Amino acid sequence: MSISKTPEPNTIFFVWFNHYSGVLIKTPSKTIAIDPVDIKSKSFQTLDAILITHEHYDHLDPPLVTAIQKATGCVVIADPASTRKLVHVIPNDKLQEITPGAETKIGEVTIKAEKCNHRAQTPVTYIITSEDKVKLYHTADSLPFPELALMAQKEQFDVVFCSVGIAPGASPETGFEIARLTRPPLAVPYHTATVESQNQFASLLKKELPQTACLIPQQNKIYQITKQT
Repeated sequence: MSISKTPEPNTIFFVWFNHYSGVLIKTPSKTIAIDPVDIKSKSFQTLDAILITHEHYDHLDPPLVTAIQKATGCVVIADPASTRKLVHVIPNDKLQEITPGAETKIGEVTIKAEKCNHRAQTPVTYIITSEDKVKLYHTADSLPFPELALMAQKEQFDVVFCSVGIAPGASPETGFEIARLTRPPLAVPYHTATVESQNQFASLLKKELPQTACLIPQQNKIYQITKQT
């Protein structure tokens, strides 16, 4: 699972490592795992941060997060409900609570939490901005919400991860709506157990939003994203 190669400037690597929103991201200087579940703790040889979007079982596994943090010494950034589940197992100086609108930094990489339209206690989505301003939006398993359009105008995302299944209400159509509202150069359909749902998303995108490219990820494969200049 570890990504051994270091990205060039203006580039990031990512791996989708489960059926949900588990994504490993590597910038030129930092490695970040989001929502690690259904994976072995030893899969991450080096890690600078873990981001947790909410407390549901397919996004938060406290024993696994604890094992990864202990092995790597990484910081854990989590929404309030997930923080409450981790506060007694993660060292205080390694656990950060984050709420929508809040921002923190891992070296020169910026992590910003935003709203998440999902039936959980205190869910968040994450905007991750690399040292070179490559901007990735991880929507967890959020459904679309109107504020996405203004957020996208302000942030100018390079890539947006769109949930297309499994979560309540999530579908290729709701994933497409996230892409329509955010209009990134690249959209990635994830949070699904079927390639069919990803292909349906891709078809909608090609028909209705042809200026946005679609990358259908395979699990555990390394992908490269380079900022358009």
